[in-house]
Amino acid sequence: MRVFVTGGAGFIGEAVVRRLMARGDRVTAVVRDPASAEELEEMGVDLRQGDLSRSAAIVDAMRGTEAAIHIAGMYRVGIAPSERPQMHDANVGTTHRVLDAFATAGLDRMVYVSTINVAGNTHGRIVDERHRRDLAEGFLSYYDETKFLAHRAVQERIGGGARIVIAMPGTTYGPNDHSAIGGQLRAAYDGVLPYLALADTGISPAHVDDVAAGIVAALDRGRIGESYFLGGPNMKLRDAMEVAARLGGHTLPRIELPTALIRIGSRAPAALSRAMGFPDDLGEVARSAIGVTYWGSSAKAATELGYVPRDLTSGLRATFDGT
Repeated sequence: MRVFVTGGAGFIGEAVVRRLMARGDRVTAVVRDPASAEELEEMGVDLRQGDLSRSAAIVDAMRGTEAAIHIAGMYRVGIAPSERPQMHDANVGTTHRVLDAFATAGLDRMVYVSTINVAGNTHGRIVDERHRRDLAEGFLSYYDETKFLAHRAVQERIGGGARIVIAMPGTTYGPNDHSAIGGQLRAAYDGVLPYLALADTGISPAHVDDVAAGIVAALDRGRIGESYFLGGPNMKLRDAMEVAARLGGHTLPRIELPTALIRIGSRAPAALSRAMGFPDDLGEVARSAIGVTYWGSSAKAATELGYVPRDLTSGLRATFDGT
């Protein structure tokens, strides 16, 4: 198959591209700077220099391909207000442009990579793809809001007949994971985690290679118009860090920042937050983590896509072995 991929140089994107190439597919990826995509070049990916800011340019890059996987986006929580337009364009604007290009190019199908976070705070429940969040509760972060808006835009196109499948990963970890949670797991494994913070956040961690397998399976046999959760075991962040620490031969630190202290700190000015090593908007971080669970069942993906994520111990061992 000839597949067009956005975000191919990213954390999840590179794992998806590697899987496609390994099975003999031909992949075209748009990158801003081909020199920064050496891994893709070594795989034999057809790199197209450009960006995703114009639908016409995306259409040109799509020519000659049969299907698309849209992964590109911006993931950060706690950004300054000045960065919101950039995130909106990366997550919402780009999705609209890719959707327009997909319709114009006439490809057979597309997989849009959303997130389990679109379900919002599940309040301790394990939900499935039929769940609809209560919008009266508001959004947990600007990332949450923009991914919800992009997800809704894709659903609207599906309602109009677009041949799209939606993949919804949960917390994704693995080698070269530079996310905040990935950093905490690494620190716990190395025994250098100074304290626990926001450890009761509910996550569903899955190894990046398993998520990539689920995305490719959605491309191959996902039902048009359907969404598929691609998570791992539902647990608290504390439990995941405990597994990482045990694998590294360590124990978790006894010091834990009280949530009340985090709430107080969340009212600090952005400059002070940065000086203390926290994101600009610590309040947003607190809102998206304290008392929040992002729990979903991947049973539908298991049944229809053959999605089988490995257990956390095996996944973290594969992540940290030899590093």
